Amino acid sequence: MIAEKKVVVVLPAYNAALTLERTLAEIDRDLVDDIVLVDDASQDDTAELAQRLGIEHVIRHETNRGYGGNQKSCYARALALDADIVVMLHPDYQYTPRLLPAMAGLVASDIFPAVLGSRILGGGALAGGMPLYKYVANRALTAFQNLCTGAKLSEYHTGYRAFSASLLRELDLEANSEDFIFDNQMLGQIIAAGHQIGEVTCPTRYFKEASSIDFRRSVVYGLGVVGVSLAVLAARLGLPRAAFLR
Repeated sequence: MIAEKKVVVVLPAYNAALTLERTLAEIDRDLVDDIVLVDDASQDDTAELAQRLGIEHVIRHETNRGYGGNQKSCYARALALDADIVVMLHPDYQYTPRLLPAMAGLVASDIFPAVLGSRILGGGALAGGMPLYKYVANRALTAFQNLCTGAKLSEYHTGYRAFSASLLRELDLEANSEDFIFDNQMLGQIIAAGHQIGEVTCPTRYFKEASSIDFRRSVVYGLGVVGVSLAVLAARLGLPRAAFLR
């Protein structure tokens, strides 16, 4: 616990057997009360390994639901466990779990209901191996998103996020996509509802075993980001709201 609040870490996993143990080794179990891993029909032994490593709550999708569908299962189980703070961490060891106390602490202190681990703050993205085209796309999309949403975030595309349980219960997560754009729709919902989002600088690691979407899917994702941003802008202007913002 932190500040007498229950902390649950959720791990949306797909073919994470090669990196899961390293990720778990850096999670501070004096802080984290429960860990939930959702295996989205991996082709390796992610679920079995998670159980052998002692993860308390392991869910396996029999068919692949997609990244967004995985997160829906993650958050539903965390809330069912009566979490006060939920931290979403990728089990591919791209983000360091050592930032869990800082991110959960900002939520626990009621400073922010949502906190992002930003790869852009501190300038470590390229040093950590982020491909140049992804860095350029990240910066361009983030600039466009800030213009549309009125927020001042350094990036919208990190997979390291902490939320208060009360915020998660307020959001209509089921209205969001089950694909990668889920992350941005979720941030759009938070911003459109008038909540503030905090950020902490987060070093990142890009290596062979770390998960990453290919160029084609990156383009599809980028177009989806533009659509979400315009939907939030429309809501700000008092125009009819997109379904995920209602």
